Parts: sequence; C-alpha cells; structure tokens
Amino acid sequence: MQPNEKHRRQMIEQLEKLHQDALDLETKFAPAIKQVHPSFRKSARNLLHYLSLRQHDIRQLQEDLAQLGLSSLGRAEGHVLASLQAVHDLLCNLLECTIIKKQLAVTYNESSELLAKHTNELLGPAPKKRGTRIMVTFSTDLAYDHELVKRMLLAGMDCARINCAHDDEKVWEAMVESIRKAEQETGRSCKIIMDLMGPKLRTGPLKPGPALLAIRPIQNELGQLVSPAKVWLAPPDTPSEVPVDATLPLDETWLAQLQQGDRLRFKDTRGRKRTFTVIQRKEKGVIAHLFKTSYIGTGTELTIKKASALERTAQVGQLPASVAPIILRKDDLLVLNREQIPGEPALYDAEGHIVKPAHIACTLPEVFSHTKTGQPILFDDGKIEGVIMEVSEEALLIKITQAKESGSRLLYDKGINLPESKLKLEGLTQQDRNNLPFVVKHADAVNLSFVNNTQMIEALHEELKRLKAPKMGIMLKIETKEGFRNLPHLLLTVMKNHPAGVMIARGDLAVECGWERLAEVQEEILWLCEAAHIPVVWATQVLESLSKKGRPSRAEITDAAMSQRADCVMLNKGPFVLRAIELLDNILKRMQEHQHKKTSMLRMLHVSEMELPGTEGKKQV
Repeated sequence: MQPNEKHRRQMIEQLEKLHQDALDLETKFAPAIKQVHPSFRKSARNLLHYLSLRQHDIRQLQEDLAQLGLSSLGRAEGHVLASLQAVHDLLCNLLECTIIKKQLAVTYNESSELLAKHTNELLGPAPKKRGTRIMVTFSTDLAYDHELVKRMLLAGMDCARINCAHDDEKVWEAMVESIRKAEQETGRSCKIIMDLMGPKLRTGPLKPGPALLAIRPIQNELGQLVSPAKVWLAPPDTPSEVPVDATLPLDETWLAQLQQGDRLRFKDTRGRKRTFTVIQRKEKGVIAHLFKTSYIGTGTELTIKKASALERTAQVGQLPASVAPIILRKDDLLVLNREQIPGEPALYDAEGHIVKPAHIACTLPEVFSHTKTGQPILFDDGKIEGVIMEVSEEALLIKITQAKESGSRLLYDKGINLPESKLKLEGLTQQDRNNLPFVVKHADAVNLSFVNNTQMIEALHEELKRLKAPKMGIMLKIETKEGFRNLPHLLLTVMKNHPAGVMIARGDLAVECGWERLAEVQEEILWLCEAAHIPVVWATQVLESLSKKGRPSRAEITDAAMSQRADCVMLNKGPFVLRAIELLDNILKRMQEHQHKKTSMLRMLHVSEMELPGTEGKKQV
C-alpha cells in the first residue's frame, strides 16, 4: 500500500533530517576539509555527507520512496545532497508544499565530471570505446622483452605497475625505458605506477641447501606440455639477451662448438635421462629447449654425440645454493624468531618424534611487542593458518591449525598476516625512503602499500615535498583490516594531495577480513571512493587462470565482468597475459553498455526470437 498523506509528510521530515545531519557532519570536519587539495574540496564534503547518510538505517524510507515511483537513494554516493533534495522536492510537489532550495555540495552532473577528471589525472585518458582502464603488473622478464611490452600496449594496457618489493633499480629502469619506448612506437599512453613495499610482514631467509636447479617446462592442468623450458647455456656471469627460464654456466670453449640442432644428453640428480636441444646460437652462448622436468646440480655432465665434437663432455659450473622449504601440517609447531636466523625444517628423532620444531624469522620486530596468545596468524596469503601459543620478546610459538593434508610449503619472503593484532606501524620504512627518489624520477604515481593509519600518508606527503614532487599521484593500497576500518580518515588525508586513488588489494584483504567478507568489504570500499570521487583499482587474481595457464575459470569471467564498476582493473603477468588483456578489454567494453557503477544501463535486449512491434529486423550484439 502506498504511503498516505501523513506518512508522506513524515518522509519529508526524515529527508530534511538526513540533509541536516549531513551538513552537521560537514561542519564538524570543516578544519579537515580546509586542508584537502582545492580539486577535492567538493568531493571531501560529499564524502562526509555520504558517511552521515550511512549512519542511518533508511531501508523503510527506501521502500516507501520506491512505492511512489521515486528514487530510493540507492545510487546517491556521488551526489548525496542533490539526491536528497530531488526526492524531497518531488514529495513536496505531491503535497503542494513550499520548496526551499538549499545549497548543494555536488550536483548530479558534477559528480560524474569530478570522478572522470580525477581518474584522467591519475590513470591517464580513457581509451577509445572503454571507460575502465587496464593495469598490468610487470614481472622481471618484461624488463628484457620489449616486443611483448609493445604488444601489451596495443592489446589494451593503459597502466603499468612496478612493485619495489621485487627486483632492483637496474631492472626497474629497464622496465621504464621499455614502456616509454613502446609509447613512442605505438602512439598509446601508459601511466607507470610504482609500489612502495610498505611495512608488510614477511618470512625471513631459509638455510641454504645443495647447489641445485629445478627446470620445469610449462604444462596445462592435465599435465600436458604447453611450452618447453628455454635454457641459456653460457659462460659464468653472462646474462641472456632474451627472457629464459633458467641459466646454466658452462665452459666457453666447449660451448663454441655447439650449433642449432645439437642434442646434449645428461642424467639429472635423480638419475633420470634428459636431453637439451640447441635451438639458437648467440654470440656468447646458446639457447636450448628442455621438454621434461629436470633437477640439475653443480657438476652435472652434458654430453654431445657428433663426430666433429672436439670435446664431448662438459660439466655444469657452480650453481647457487637451493632453498629447502619448511613443510607444515596441521598441529605442527612453528617458531617465529625476531633475530634473522636462517629458517630450518623440524628436526626428528629415529622414531619420528619432533626433537626441535621448525623455525623461521620475521622481517618486522614490532610483531613481538603487539601480539597476544590466542590470536590467529596466517602465512603465504592464508594458505597456512595458525594460532599463537606463546609470546616472548624473542619469539612466537605457533600451532598450525590449517594446512594441506600432504603438507604446505613455507618459503622465504612470504606474507604474514595478523588480522587481530594492532601493530601500530607508523611512517615509512627505511626501504621505502630509499626507493622514493627513483620512484619520483621515473613514475607517474606511487602506491602506498599496507597503509593502516594517517601518519603513513602524512609521512609520504612530507617525503614527496622534500623530493620536490608534491604533485605526484598517490594510490592507497587497502589490504589490511585496520586500513579498511580507517578508510574515511585515510581518504580525507590522501585528498590533501592531488591526484589520488585507491587500490583494493583483494589478496591480503581477504586473508585479513576473512574470505567470506571479501565481497562485502569490496563493495563498501567502492561506495566510499565513489562518494569521494576517487578512482578505484580492482586488483588481485583477475583472470589469473587465463594469464597463468591459458584458460579462464567461469568464476573469473564473472569477476572480470563485475570489475567494470571500478575505474581500473589490474592483471598479473603470466605466459598468456596478452590473451588476458584482450579478453578483459572485450568484457569491459561489453559490460559498460550494461552498467555504470551501481546503475544498470537498460539498453535493448534480445533474449529470444520474440519480437515486439516496431523492433522487427533490429539486431543487438
């Protein structure tokens, strides 16, 4: 039943209260609004209006408005007061009440214009026929594969992400040079975004094992060969000119006799018979294909069988030490050390009882001052779960509560999450400060990883001023529970700088907040950022199976379609990244015809052969 006159007047009063409460919150935060960049002033006011609106439960009001055929305020994020005013005025017209026009922070049209402007300034201009940008995370091999970088740009890449947690300045510089060269050659622009590593908790080093190298061809999910491993055979300390899967040091004189088509036989460390096939001769070495997984150690002997060979055999030179992972199962114990002692697996006696539990170090000492017994701890993006049993200044004793039945591998530099611990990490790490001069010189924007509090953003602002780069774009990576809880304050602080954006780092965020809450948390971040007219990057595992294995899952296609509501979507590099870019480009173009943010775009549908009068012969793709 539709609301009667008395109920409609109550609805008007409720709308007026919502409007006034929004203005009151704006007044309360007036000093903060004055500090934001002029380009974000209106957006900051609207963000506060939205936060005020969401402090109320207006579900009944929404239902009543919908019954009258009016807006139910479900898409008011970008223009809160304008939406409240519009519905209020329509109700007043129905009751022939006097309408008092109030000043609005942002009109409906201004909302779209502000978001588009802020997105263009941070992520570059929108490509033709697609509003949502595509970002690709660069892996080490892309530093030396310019042709692939060029093809990625032509396929639809709009932004490149370089993570300072990996590689070094030499590799980063090669990536930047390749991107800039590809821009010139293709006529397409590509923004470069560089991640500061941030205060991420990671596992420390492991005790070195034997000098051993495992080389594996690429296989599909059925174990069938997709591509042979590409191996560079060259004198020691001679880098390959092209991307390869592995490098083996060999005697220069012996290598000089090798030609395309030669077959090099050997037994790997397990005694398995294997063969390298030389496919290309280079000035300083050869590139060979390997079709079966092989374990090669220092001293492994390669043999060439041809009459013209001067020397038939050669031994593989000194290889780097391998690292044996720590294998953890449910109910195992693990010691997490403050001191950077190389980690080791558990030690067992002759009867199979643990004499000494496995141990590994942690990269941040703050862990040992702010954790408590009974709190959960997770490793390697949540693949291994545990609970803290004992806490001391030097170590944590952890009982593993979740791992693979066959045992989960824990390696060096894997993430550690403490979702219920408040670590009070403030400011920038020394490593971040060391990396910033390079970032400022080469990148268009900087990603602040694991941002938890406003002090971290303020510290970055100060450092950018010191480096004479106050106008550099800043993107907040939201990947912790604390960062999500503090998001409104983080947004108001980052808005002191222009341009600015947010990345939803769904991997760590899911581990911190729980996989079951990820979708809900993701939506809330999208809403808050739309209210602040701040662009959002939808990141982590988008079309991951396609990029890595060549075939997407059904769930990944749906996820990619939903990602169109963000302003940019991030892909990770893999052997099939070009296919992933092309498919994502196609999906985003199609989905923008159906939705914009939370708004459904009702274009004409053809769901059956039935035709309505006047639509005969029309086709819809």
